[in-house]
Amino acid sequence: MADTNGTAFDIIVLGAGSGGYAAALRAAQLGKNVALIEAGKLGGTCLHNGCIPTKALLHAAELADNAREGEHYGVHSSLERIDMAGVNQYKDTVIGGLYKGLQGLIKSRKITVVEGWGKLVGTDAVEVDGTRYTAEHIILATGSYARSLPGLDIGGRVMTSDQALTLDWVPKSALILGGGVIGSEFASVWKSFGADVTIIEALPHLVPNEDEALSKAFERAFRKRGIKFNLGVRFSGVTQDDNGVHVTLEDGKTFDADLLLVAVGRGPSTNGVGFEEQGVTLDRGFVITDEKLHTGVANIWAVGDIVPGLQLAHRGFAQGIYVAEQIAGLNPAPIVESGIPRVTYSDPEVASVGLTEAAAKEVHGEDSVETLEYNLAGNGKSKILGTQGFVKLVRQKDGPVVGVHMIGARVGELIGEGQLIVNWEAYPEDVASLIHAHPTQTEAVGEAFLALAGKPLHAHN
Repeated sequence: MADTNGTAFDIIVLGAGSGGYAAALRAAQLGKNVALIEAGKLGGTCLHNGCIPTKALLHAAELADNAREGEHYGVHSSLERIDMAGVNQYKDTVIGGLYKGLQGLIKSRKITVVEGWGKLVGTDAVEVDGTRYTAEHIILATGSYARSLPGLDIGGRVMTSDQALTLDWVPKSALILGGGVIGSEFASVWKSFGADVTIIEALPHLVPNEDEALSKAFERAFRKRGIKFNLGVRFSGVTQDDNGVHVTLEDGKTFDADLLLVAVGRGPSTNGVGFEEQGVTLDRGFVITDEKLHTGVANIWAVGDIVPGLQLAHRGFAQGIYVAEQIAGLNPAPIVESGIPRVTYSDPEVASVGLTEAAAKEVHGEDSVETLEYNLAGNGKSKILGTQGFVKLVRQKDGPVVGVHMIGARVGELIGEGQLIVNWEAYPEDVASLIHAHPTQTEAVGEAFLALAGKPLHAHN
């Protein structure tokens, strides 16, 4: 336990993002004496320049679209202007409230917060501003940063999500390098705010990690919204001047816009923090662990974006709890990567959990997989909302459902049931007998399972 100087702990957590603070809270709950070391703010990327601020912008974007389209619903409204100062104030108020709540929570659990840049200086020690802190266990949770491409310098009109989140003006035109989650969400926001948007994606599809049926439907929806995209050709270079940015692709195509958002993913923040010097294995900057998230060195563990896999706040959060419980001597069930739900909060939303059709065929064999799509056109609440899309189910033939994939407005709110179904290895019959409230979008999940169980009601055989 703590020494008289207060620098010895049961557990030191290096990084206070989703993974780090969850580990600290759970460990403290289990009676451990915890130090949480953070150079920035409690809550990390997710709270301050990731999930929360982007979703706040997306909500403002939805209101802009609603104002613009009110007449369609007999409500005569019009969009006057986007006041970015007002939008940013609303966004910052949301962040501020959550930040205050988190600070209070950490304080109430008697966790020692050390502000400053921590460096691993021993297998049981971390140094911050010349002070050495020791612990029996160390949890590495240093998070990630917005990556760029080699030779692509960030600055001026070329920016990452970090700068894009603090913009105090709406671009007339924007180029987005990367059609994954971050790129698609910003494309959605800026289009709703009135910008002319073009996405450049080197892979053959937008949201390329999703089931191909979702990607294709997503592209159709973006095309309908007037969001342009160029697929399958890599970026070559960019120049900028007072008029804007000028982007060239490897096939010689050029694009001009007010700014370029570089959204090519996030890299692990593991540089200069002493991990390798203490024997921790890094691969392209990522910390390599076993399935229990142990690094193989002394009592050093790693969670969140620095561990290869999905870079999602809720994954880090779950991993933090998982490691804290192991240290406390409990025996938590390992986290299955494919069972983690994923959401892109654009318009339309994309949500999925489990295996895509292609991945399921790889795992279970080409002829051992069955799929079903249920169109939201048959769902009353979706009709009211004016959204289009579908729920796609992937199952092992005569076995459980291994994937739930959806596209449409608000489907991110439906994925909770999807992750229960996949993680509890439910059979279509198990879900088909459950009653879903009417009229809700959750009925679309119920109807899809009724159809998969061989008794479709609002779907054609």
